[in-house]
Amino acid sequence: MTESFPASTQTDERPVICGSEDRVTETMGRRGRAQLTEHSPEFDAIDSACAIALHMHQPLIPAGGKNLKTAAIISNLQYMFDHPDEGDNHNAPVFRDCYKRMGEFVPELLGEGKRPRAMLDYSGCLLWGLQQSQMNDVFDRLRPLATDPAYAECVEWLGCPWGHPVAPSTPMQDYRLHVRAWQHQFAGLFGFEALERVRGFSPAEMALPNHPDVCYEFVSILRECGYEWVIVQEHTVERPGDGGPVQQPHVPHRLVARNSKGETAEIIAIVKTQGSDAKLIGQMQPYFEAKELSRTTLAGHSVPPLVTQISDGENGGVMMNEFPSKYKEAVRECSGSRTPIVNVSEYLAYLEKLGITAADLPPLQPIMQQRIWDRLDDGAGPAAMKRLIEELEQSNTGFHMEGGSWTSDISWVRGYDDVLGPMERLSALFSEKVLKPGVPTTDPRYRNALYYLLMTQTSCYRYWGQGRWTDYGRELCRRAMDILEHDF
Repeated sequence: MTESFPASTQTDERPVICGSEDRVTETMGRRGRAQLTEHSPEFDAIDSACAIALHMHQPLIPAGGKNLKTAAIISNLQYMFDHPDEGDNHNAPVFRDCYKRMGEFVPELLGEGKRPRAMLDYSGCLLWGLQQSQMNDVFDRLRPLATDPAYAECVEWLGCPWGHPVAPSTPMQDYRLHVRAWQHQFAGLFGFEALERVRGFSPAEMALPNHPDVCYEFVSILRECGYEWVIVQEHTVERPGDGGPVQQPHVPHRLVARNSKGETAEIIAIVKTQGSDAKLIGQMQPYFEAKELSRTTLAGHSVPPLVTQISDGENGGVMMNEFPSKYKEAVRECSGSRTPIVNVSEYLAYLEKLGITAADLPPLQPIMQQRIWDRLDDGAGPAAMKRLIEELEQSNTGFHMEGGSWTSDISWVRGYDDVLGPMERLSALFSEKVLKPGVPTTDPRYRNALYYLLMTQTSCYRYWGQGRWTDYGRELCRRAMDILEHDF
């Protein structure tokens, strides 16, 4: 029997996002290394491999009513169902199907004797929205992928921040709460055994902090929360020493996060190569790219290169319409071939079997950091780094510390003062009223305030710029501030 949180917590008005921190920490820390099984590819006999991850997300919005000030908080997916004549909202039934369809594809392909693989990344906002709307058919399809050993071997779930915040501009004390909240919710839905198998992390918007002190905290949080590897976008990282681009994007690397005090934190980084994400996965391009590659050398060993891509799992005509047939076609063709589809953790298990450790992997650091390290003494401290960053930002050379994400033409900071200001004030008030006094995470007031805090930091309130989405973000901040002022 799958062990999870008490059933009574699953129907509360707030999601299970806190209250069992010790249990979650113990679960993420007690597991052994990932293991190869009799159903794993024969890595010694293959030329190359590919891996795909599907990212699923819908924000929570104050739109369950006409008055913004009093409207109930609902999933954007529910809003789409309720307002099918607005924009692309007619796609709501297709989105719903996309959220559950891997639970149909995997059993179908396994029944044919094939070896399907996929990695899944579902935001906490989406999962809670599906629960709120009682879309139980989705969970009926997803649950076996997380709990049935036969399917769990094919599907690797990835951790992510609960509210889909962009890491470079989210206070790290809050980002830690997002990471832990998702682990709570996943365990509540699928059990602690399922959580124990979650090893990789998928940052929202592929956003990687490049400010050294922020990136150090980011990597430290992932390690503290039990994650073994993280997906990074190719153009958000550089080589230490010369700041050049990644030379071997199809092998794992070490993301080395060094801060102004000279401290370092490291985590294995899987490089997602550049390209039009949805189109690439929708047409299973990673498989066809991998077919053109041959074995390479890593730490003195011959290994198959791994082509890795992640994209939205529901957005766009290609993902909605072309992916199902292309995925099945690719899996049928590649199963048992010299270019199989795999999941990242089983690939890393193979490297470990060869004796390759994380220390053997080539290092990476976030973009633009080399310009800092070329001018700053090791351990110079936050004040010296702050002065240097200000000088570099004024040099008109394109230097910035806004981080990097899946798109290089959108800043997640500039132009968002109307939303970022309230978000930052809310974060500070949450720290003052909740974190510093040590309010227990089991306190219902804590859970309610945390729910609002995490919602307000969803990237959607910035991605869409101005208008209704900005209004949503500000309204959620207003409600959260009221809760903190009156309940604590």
